[in-house]
Amino acid sequence: MSQSDLPDIPQLFSSDGLLAQAFTGFIQRDEQLSMAQTIAQAIEQQQSVCIEAGTGTGKTFAYLVPALKSWQEHDKKIIVSTGTKNLQDQLFFRDLPNICQALSISPKTALLKGRNNYLCEYRLEQSLGSGRFQSRSMLDTLQRVKEWSSQTSSGDLTQCSDLGDNDPLWSYVTSTNENCLGGDCPLYDECYVAKARQKAIDADVVVVNHHLLLADMVLKEDGFGELLPDADLVMVDEAHQLADIAHSFYGRRFTSRQVMELCRDTELEAMTTAKDDRQLTVTTRRVEGAINEIRLLFGESGKKTNWNQIASPKLQKLLLELKAELKSLSNRLEMNASRSKGLDSCHRRAVDALQTLVLFDEQKDKPSQQESAVRWVETYRQGFAIIETPLDIAEAFEQSRNEQAAHTWLFTSATISQAGESEAQQNDFSHFKEKLGLHQAKELVLNSPFDYQKQALLHIPRGLPDPRDRQYIEKWQEQVLPIVQANPGGTFVLFTSYFAMHKVKDLWQQAGQEAGFDRQLLVQGEKPKNELIEDFREQGNAILLATSSFWEGVDVKGLALSCVIIDKLPFTAPDEPLIEAKIQHMRKSGKNPFFDLQIPEAIIALKQGAGRLIRDAQDKGVLVLCDPRLIANHYGKRFLQSLPPMPRTREQQVVINFLQNLSE
Repeated sequence: MSQSDLPDIPQLFSSDGLLAQAFTGFIQRDEQLSMAQTIAQAIEQQQSVCIEAGTGTGKTFAYLVPALKSWQEHDKKIIVSTGTKNLQDQLFFRDLPNICQALSISPKTALLKGRNNYLCEYRLEQSLGSGRFQSRSMLDTLQRVKEWSSQTSSGDLTQCSDLGDNDPLWSYVTSTNENCLGGDCPLYDECYVAKARQKAIDADVVVVNHHLLLADMVLKEDGFGELLPDADLVMVDEAHQLADIAHSFYGRRFTSRQVMELCRDTELEAMTTAKDDRQLTVTTRRVEGAINEIRLLFGESGKKTNWNQIASPKLQKLLLELKAELKSLSNRLEMNASRSKGLDSCHRRAVDALQTLVLFDEQKDKPSQQESAVRWVETYRQGFAIIETPLDIAEAFEQSRNEQAAHTWLFTSATISQAGESEAQQNDFSHFKEKLGLHQAKELVLNSPFDYQKQALLHIPRGLPDPRDRQYIEKWQEQVLPIVQANPGGTFVLFTSYFAMHKVKDLWQQAGQEAGFDRQLLVQGEKPKNELIEDFREQGNAILLATSSFWEGVDVKGLALSCVIIDKLPFTAPDEPLIEAKIQHMRKSGKNPFFDLQIPEAIIALKQGAGRLIRDAQDKGVLVLCDPRLIANHYGKRFLQSLPPMPRTREQQVVINFLQNLSE
């Protein structure tokens, strides 16, 4: 073996290999070795591969080791994309350096996030100088961010403890594609975004997230377009999330936020470089007023509504007024653009916002556009977004992928296949592959090494009504409450709707008061997600009620999570605009949307939720699926066959006995 070569893959993953020597408790796993060998072969043969790796496979090691070996021996540049920023940090700060140390290699590594994660010194100074804040606490927080800025080397605001995830101050201290001055910024030499991008360009291994990966592939405007063309390998972890995220990147979007930030930035710039033009401030206020009128018309927040359901004459009138006000603002900014780089940038942003609005208007009556895309409005507490999304992104994604230099793409997750319609078709990748145009990609399924026959129990309660029944929530919670009370450990209750979650919260709080039930009841929304998970883990026997965002990416081991209850099969609401449009399009094409779209999507979601239960070889617990359709309807078999093979029971007492034995 030459000095530059590492041992072969079987030796690296053997019981006496470099990984076993470096990591306490490392054991040789056939599934992990098989995954690593498949990836090594795909790299050598310049192929793409889809791998479903069950919980406990050790997929992070399985894809990083062959990738790093290819860098060491063939100078391959690697991009790893993860589903969330938390996973991104875990991979970059823990897994990657630990594996590099074990292999005694030193590639140049870089962590790259979207620009909205990095402090913008120019915007910070601009905000401090304006003196305009919604509250005194905002100014106090801004001062603390200023103090933190003198201590950070990365500028990554997620590491600033004084700035919460939902703090309104984020937009005051970060830049966007629209308001960034680029090389014209007077503080460009101190720009954290530019430094992070340059480090990524020079790196051998770059860790990104799916949003950033797609921004580069599709939009070429988040600033690191120099990165992907040089990559040899792209490794996509948590790949089941990719298609849904990609839809937004291949569509169009007009948001009230971009317009309101334009108005705010215009006023900030005017205060320093255009004080004599009072009409500029008046014009921005008129644009803000037009935006607010549209928001009021859209009604309550937290809704997604198909454009055809709200496209009234009044809305058209308000949009025309907004266009007129944006045109006036654009003209006014053009008159002042030469006074500062900031005002010149605001002028370009006003033109872009106006063009986007005009484009939406021009395309609304095109039949081809209506058939291939869906338009809807999403409302937030203080804003809205008008979104147009293509129904099918497979061809576009395939083309974007082919434009990159990378010959090897890995797509891996614990949930990208499902049982087919026939008994013989246990693992079907077609739904995942068709969504992304991965027709030529190889497939590999690696079952979890955990012994689900001994570690887990699946319970489907008897006698429950159809989920559409008005009494359904009351009936299933009555059935599972004795199970929750008998559980010596912690219980996750995963819901498909906020309404059901809050109803069960009220019922169980009342039951706790009447019966003296002393379990802590934690509810999504009461605290940030990370704090809730930490509280749940520390309590050891708490109950956590949560919806979709807790169905994946949550890792609680041991008795602290020994029961997972799912209220019903997680079918996406058929009136969700994109799903509704896809259903209609599939019907016109002669397909069955329920079997070809809704069931496959629900199976993936159910597998994610069920995957919260068994997280290591010592875990034991019960999975409770409350939906009677799993037994009553013939398609229920596909759901059950897609889950890990665990014993099943419909008897409540069997479940209670199983749980009570966990503490012995």
